[in-house]
Amino acid sequence: MKTNKFKYSIPLGCLCVLVACSTRNDTFLARNSHALSTQYNILYNGQIGLDKGIKGIEASNEDNFWERLSIEPMHINEDIVVDTTKNADFKLAEAKATKAIQKHSMNIGGKERNSQIDEAYLLLGKSRYYDQRFIPALDAFNYILYKYPNSSRIEEAKIWREKTNMRLGNDALVIKNISKMIKEHKPQKQVLADANALLAASFLNLEEKDSAIVKLKEAVIFTRRNNERARYRFILGQLHEEIGQNEIAKEYYQAVIKMNRKADRKYMMQSQARLAALFDYQNGDKFAFDEKFHKLLENRENRPFLDILNYQMGVFYDKQGKDEKALQYYNASLKKAKTDNYLIASDYRNIGNMHFRNARYPLAAKYYDSTLVKLNPKTREFIHIEKVRKNLDEVIFYEDIATRNDSILNVVALPEPEKTAYFNGYIEKLKKSDEAKRILEEKEAEKQKNIERNSKSSTADVAVSANGKAAAVAAFTPPSMAGLGAESSFYFYNPSTVSFGKIAFKKNWGKRTATGFWRLSSSTNLNANVAVATDSLEVQEQETIVEETSKEKEKVTEPKYTAEFYVQQLPVSATAIDSIAKERNDAYYQLGLIYKEKFKEYDLAAKKLEQLLANQPAEKLVLPSWYNLYKIYQITNNDKAEEIKNRIKAQYPYSRYAQILNNSNVIVEEGSPEEVYKKLYQQYNNEEFEAVAAKVDGLINQFSGEEVVPKLELLKANTIGKQKGLVAYKTALEYVAATYPNTEEGKKAHTILAEQIPLLEQMDFDFKVSSHWKILYPVATNAAADKKAIEEKINKFINAENAQKLNLAYNSYAENEGFVIVQGISTQEYASSVAGVLKENPSYQITTAPIIISNENYKIVQIKKNLKSYLEAKK
Repeated sequence: MKTNKFKYSIPLGCLCVLVACSTRNDTFLARNSHALSTQYNILYNGQIGLDKGIKGIEASNEDNFWERLSIEPMHINEDIVVDTTKNADFKLAEAKATKAIQKHSMNIGGKERNSQIDEAYLLLGKSRYYDQRFIPALDAFNYILYKYPNSSRIEEAKIWREKTNMRLGNDALVIKNISKMIKEHKPQKQVLADANALLAASFLNLEEKDSAIVKLKEAVIFTRRNNERARYRFILGQLHEEIGQNEIAKEYYQAVIKMNRKADRKYMMQSQARLAALFDYQNGDKFAFDEKFHKLLENRENRPFLDILNYQMGVFYDKQGKDEKALQYYNASLKKAKTDNYLIASDYRNIGNMHFRNARYPLAAKYYDSTLVKLNPKTREFIHIEKVRKNLDEVIFYEDIATRNDSILNVVALPEPEKTAYFNGYIEKLKKSDEAKRILEEKEAEKQKNIERNSKSSTADVAVSANGKAAAVAAFTPPSMAGLGAESSFYFYNPSTVSFGKIAFKKNWGKRTATGFWRLSSSTNLNANVAVATDSLEVQEQETIVEETSKEKEKVTEPKYTAEFYVQQLPVSATAIDSIAKERNDAYYQLGLIYKEKFKEYDLAAKKLEQLLANQPAEKLVLPSWYNLYKIYQITNNDKAEEIKNRIKAQYPYSRYAQILNNSNVIVEEGSPEEVYKKLYQQYNNEEFEAVAAKVDGLINQFSGEEVVPKLELLKANTIGKQKGLVAYKTALEYVAATYPNTEEGKKAHTILAEQIPLLEQMDFDFKVSSHWKILYPVATNAAADKKAIEEKINKFINAENAQKLNLAYNSYAENEGFVIVQGISTQEYASSVAGVLKENPSYQITTAPIIISNENYKIVQIKKNLKSYLEAKK
C-alpha cells in the first residue's frame, strides 16, 4: 500500500501562514513577513500617493520671485479648515499609513517588533503636514520619537517635527531643538542641510536675517539636491539685497546662473532679472547689458521667460529715457505674460508712468486702472497707485481747462488775418478727417450690402432648388420725389455727382452722339455735321454744368468748414476774456499744488507756478505761488529758493508767509502735527473756542507744508463759525475750499458751501408754539465770578423746587460772550414763571435780564449770531 508523502504538507503550510500572519508571535517569520508586507505593499502605495500630492503642490504653488522666496516651496492656505483633509492624494497616503499601523503593528511586551512601523508613522506625519493639518502631524512625529528612539529615521523625524513646530509658530523652540540635535549628533550631509535650512527659516520668521544667512550658507554647502542649492543661493541673494549688500547679492545670483542646466531654469532666469534690477546705470557697461539680454531673448530655451526678460529690457530703456523702445518691450512683455499678475501690473504701471511724465494724463489714467486690477488691494503699492489715479482725475480736469483756455486766449490775441489763417488750417485737417471717416463708413455700408446681397442670393438659390423655378424678384423702386430735397445715396439723384460724371465722360471719350457703336473712335465722324452744329450747344452745356456745380458746392458748404463760423464764437468783451484768463490761472495754480503735494513732481510743479506768475494772475494767487515755489526750490535749487525768500520778505514784509520765513510769531508746540491737532480738536469739542482761536494761526505757521495744515484751516473755519456766525463761517469755508481744493478738508468745505450753507441762510425765526424752551442768562466769558454766581442760584432753585426736569448748561455765543442756560422747559408760560421766580424771590434774585427763547429759534441765533434781530422781532 502506497503512502502519500505530501498529505501533511498543506496543513503544515497553512500552519506556517497562520504563524507568520500573527502579530502576537515574536518570531523571525512573523517579523519579516509583516515587515515585507508593510514595506512593499501598503507603504509603497502610500508613498506613491504622497509623491503625487507633493508634485501637485509644486505645480500649483507658483513662486513669487518679486518677494523673498520661502525656504520651503510650500505656501500655507490661510482659508483652509483646520484638521480637515483637502487633498485626495494625501488622504490616500494617510489611509495607507493608518492601515499599515493597524494591521501590521507588532507591539509585543511594550516594544515594536515590525521594523517598518516607524516608516508608517513618518508617512502618516508627512501626509498630514502637506495637507496643512499640523497638530495631527505633530502627534505622529512625536510618537516616532517616543516609541522608536533607535529608529534609523530618527533624525529625519526630529526635523519633520520641528518643521511642524515652525508652521505652528514655535520658532524659538525649533531653534533650540535643532541646534541641540546638530551639536549632539553627526547627521548625514543631506539631513544636516535640511536642519540648517530649517534653522534659517525660523530665524527669518524672527526677523534675524544675519543668523538666517549664516545657516543658509551651511545648507548650500551640505545639500546634495541641485534645485535646493539654486533656491538657497537665490534666497541668499535676496537677503543680501534687503540689507543693502548689493555686490554680495550679485555674487549669489551669478552662482545660480553658473549652475545652468543643473537646476530648474526659472532660478537662472530670475537671477538674470535680479542682476538687471541691480544694474548701475551711471557706471555700468550698457552695451554689454544690451548685448547679453538680446542673446537671452533669442535663446529658444528661454521662451517661457520672455515676459520677465522683455520687462527688464523695457526698464533698461525706460531708465535711459528711450520711451519708444521701452514701450516696445513693455508691450512684448504683456503679450507673453499670462500668470504673473505682478509682472503684468508692473508693465502697466511703468507705461502709465511714461505717459504721465509726458503729460498724457488720460492715457496714464487708463494704464493705472489696468494696474490696479492686477495688484493685491492690501498692498501699499495698490493704495499709492489708487491715490495717484484718483488725483489724476483732478489733473486731467485742470489740464483740460488750462490747455483750452490758453488756446482761446492765444487765438483772441492774433490779428484778424492770422485768425482766419489759423482756422483755415484747422478746417483743412477737419476736412481730411471727415473724408477719411466718410470713406470708412461707405466701405462698411458696401460691405453690409454685399452681405445682404449674398444672403438674398443664397435664399433665392434655395428657392430655385426647392421649387424648380426661380423666385420672383421685386422690381427696383426709385426714391420718391419727396426725398430729393435731402441727400440721397442714389447716383443720379445727386446733381453734383451727375455733373462731375458728365465732365469725366467727355474728358475720357470726347464728343459722342447718342448712336450705336459710340465707343468706336470712328463713330465720331458718322455725323460730323451734327457734331459741328452741336459744338456750341455742348460748350454752353458744359459751362452751365460747371456753374451749377459751383453753385451746388456753395449751397452745401457746411458752417464748420468756414473760418467765419469759428471767428464769430471767439469772446470779444473784456469781461469774458478776463473770466477765461482767471479760470486758466486758477487751473495753473491748482496744478502746481497737485504736482507738488500729491505727486512730488517738483519740476512740473515749478513749471506750472512760474507759468502762472508770467500770466499776471490775481493778487491773491501771487504770494501763495511765490511761497510754494520757495518750498519747491528748497528741494531742487537752493539758490533760487534764497532768491524767492528775499523777494517775499522785501515785497510782502507784513504777510504771514514773511513771518514764517522770519521765524516770528510761530508757536512751537511739542509733539507730532497729528498729536497737536488732536489736542486742539479736543479743546474745540470742549467749547474752548477762544483758546483754539488763539493757537490755530500759530500752529498753521508752525506746520506750514505739512499735511495737517488743511485740517487746522478747517478747524479754524469752524471756530470762526462758532464765534462770529454764518457770514464769517461762509467766508472762512470759501478760503479753505479755494486754498486746499485737492484735500479732503477742501472738498468737505466745498460740499458744505454747496449743500448746507444755502439751507442755513434760508432759516428764519418762527414764533409758533413750541414744546421746548430755554431761559438764557448772558454772561461775559472773562467774568467767571458772575457765571458761577448765576449757576449756583439756578442749582439752588432746581433743588429747592424739586424741578427734576430742569437742567443747567453753558454755551459759548460770541467771542467774549456766552449763555448760562436753564433748559428742559416745555411751555413758554412755565419759562416766564421760572424766570420770574429767579428774579423776584429773595433766595435767588438774579439781576441779569433773562431771555426766553424756543429751541428752534435758539438754534438760529447760535448759527447766525443774530440775538439782537431776535429780540427786535419778538417785540
